Amino acid sequence: MTAGEQTATTRPARESDHGTIVACVQRWWGDSRTPEQARELSLLLPRLFLQFFAGTSLVREDGTGVRAFLVGFDSADDPEVAYIHFVGVDPELRGLGVGRELYEAFLGRAARAGRREVRAVTSPGNHGSVAFHRAMGFQPVPGDRESAEGLPLHSDYDGPGQHRVCFRRRLG
Repeated sequence: MTAGEQTATTRPARESDHGTIVACVQRWWGDSRTPEQARELSLLLPRLFLQFFAGTSLVREDGTGVRAFLVGFDSADDPEVAYIHFVGVDPELRGLGVGRELYEAFLGRAARAGRREVRAVTSPGNHGSVAFHRAMGFQPVPGDRESAEGLPLHSDYDGPGQHRVCFRRRLG
């Protein structure tokens, strides 16, 4: 249990969590984005992720409801790879190790499933995410250019002008 949290449990996600998770994204990112931007961010989590990858995704909840989540899945095309798609932690719990706990649970499950690598992608301007992935042992994947901060970028990764930093962490 972390400070500010009642007895918390982490469980596999369920499809029925979708609406709650979308609402959490819109609320939790509302402090750093306009309501429209927070709504757009929540569009990165269509229901299909919980329809088809609930068993590899995680929800952390306590008596007050969902406090954190991780949406991730095993690659259907590469049996050695798993991917973390989206992670959210209630702002009240950030910096308390909740994100680390979710990542460690996902990494452990991926390793037990025979995966040898976990990948993740973030925006180059998301300095907190970049620092978090590095602290979790993820290494940047070389890209086709570098950011002003020296990060390897993958140009137009998510469409024109949507450059990304790609990370990987080897398991085992």
